[in-house]
Amino acid sequence: MKQGLVSIIVPCYNQGLYLKECLESILQQTYSQWECIIVDDGSSDNLEQIANTFSEQDSRFRYIYQSNQGVSAARNNGIKISGGEYILPLDGDDKIGKTYLDEAVLILKNKQNIKLVYCKAAFFGEVNKPWQLPVFSIKRMLRDNIIFCSAIFRRMDFNKTKGYNPDFYYCWEDWDFWLTMLESGGEVVKLNSLNFFYRIRKNSRNISSQNNDKEKMLELLYLNHKTLFDNSNVNPLAVYRKREKAKMKMETSSKFLKIINTYWNTFVIFYRSKI
Repeated sequence: MKQGLVSIIVPCYNQGLYLKECLESILQQTYSQWECIIVDDGSSDNLEQIANTFSEQDSRFRYIYQSNQGVSAARNNGIKISGGEYILPLDGDDKIGKTYLDEAVLILKNKQNIKLVYCKAAFFGEVNKPWQLPVFSIKRMLRDNIIFCSAIFRRMDFNKTKGYNPDFYYCWEDWDFWLTMLESGGEVVKLNSLNFFYRIRKNSRNISSQNNDKEKMLELLYLNHKTLFDNSNVNPLAVYRKREKAKMKMETSSKFLKIINTYWNTFVIFYRSKI
């Protein structure tokens, strides 16, 4: 392990279209002591070519290929071959702001009780707007994943876990990992700077509405952290179902109002035509 080095782990699967923008955001960091491990999770596009172009230009980039195993395995394998004191997972279609590493390392270096450091965030791509993340508390974290997948943490804390759980094949592998990190205690810091940008695209993993898969993941999340959830009297699956029911009710009300509005406008036009 090299003191002060940040290992940026970039798992990718057919994200060649976006990888250049992601890697350029790493090159622009004001903190220069980093390495970037690009883990190709069995892509069939031009991702390898783009990764190798960056590796040839800057030796801090390194490209590895694996058969398709999922994002959890890609992150774990990238971390295993990296050598940094600190770890930053960064998906191949997202990007970070220039001072993210600088600010996060300063916090982690001076405060040993801190487990995770993250920052303000925004959406870009299909949607462009601030990401309104709530103030962190462990109780709130049990109800929803309020830390995005690119928080920064220490390798020594990662080594105390089994890494990212590959059983979370669909989503929320980061939520499960954050809870694993925090189960034994430790604090979380949210920086006051906007330094993470999450790309929204039509085929983003978390955009899909496969409720059965989501419920399976939430059941697994509960079982993995049963004591933590039970002690706080929170069931993530119950929270999700309640939220989905409320969302469906709002959508139904909205559709009903649109129908009423259409009929009203038709009536007004007809009435005026008779005057």
